[in-house]
Amino acid sequence: MWIPRALLLAYFAYVGVRHLRDWEYGSLFGGINLAIHEAGHLVFGFLGEWVMVAGGTILQCAVPLVATWLLLRQRDWFGLPVGGFWEATNLYNVATYMGDARAQVLPLVTVGGGEPAVAHDWAYLLDSLGLLEHDMQLATVLRGLAFLLLWGSVALGVWMCRLIATRPHQPAG
Repeated sequence: MWIPRALLLAYFAYVGVRHLRDWEYGSLFGGINLAIHEAGHLVFGFLGEWVMVAGGTILQCAVPLVATWLLLRQRDWFGLPVGGFWEATNLYNVATYMGDARAQVLPLVTVGGGEPAVAHDWAYLLDSLGLLEHDMQLATVLRGLAFLLLWGSVALGVWMCRLIATRPHQPAG
């Protein structure tokens, strides 16, 4: 059925436009992505402070890739544009957080609401790599990748919907 997929793609395009107009836009996926990010700190916490801090972003970006892989294993090819879109929303979110590394004006969220071990993930990570002064440039590159992935996913989904809509109907049985 191509119509529900087309409606989903329309939502994806809406989110894409919103991200173009507002760097900090948080779609319906925003809360899901944030919960996965915070869980990543816990999942990777036993591997040391640096990996624990990076773990939020690692898990946040890995979950959509794993979900996409699982959908493709089931031969659900439309999972590719859906997973690409989900990953793009994560990349936009990471870019916003990364770009805030020096300014640190974004409100921070922690598991349990206590004080985090590190005040700002990306300030810590970029500073440890000697890249803190490049936070805005790195965020811009990441936003560019998110843009390409989101709109590439929409284009792929449109192409898939067109294929579904124009293929001859085969009766069941």
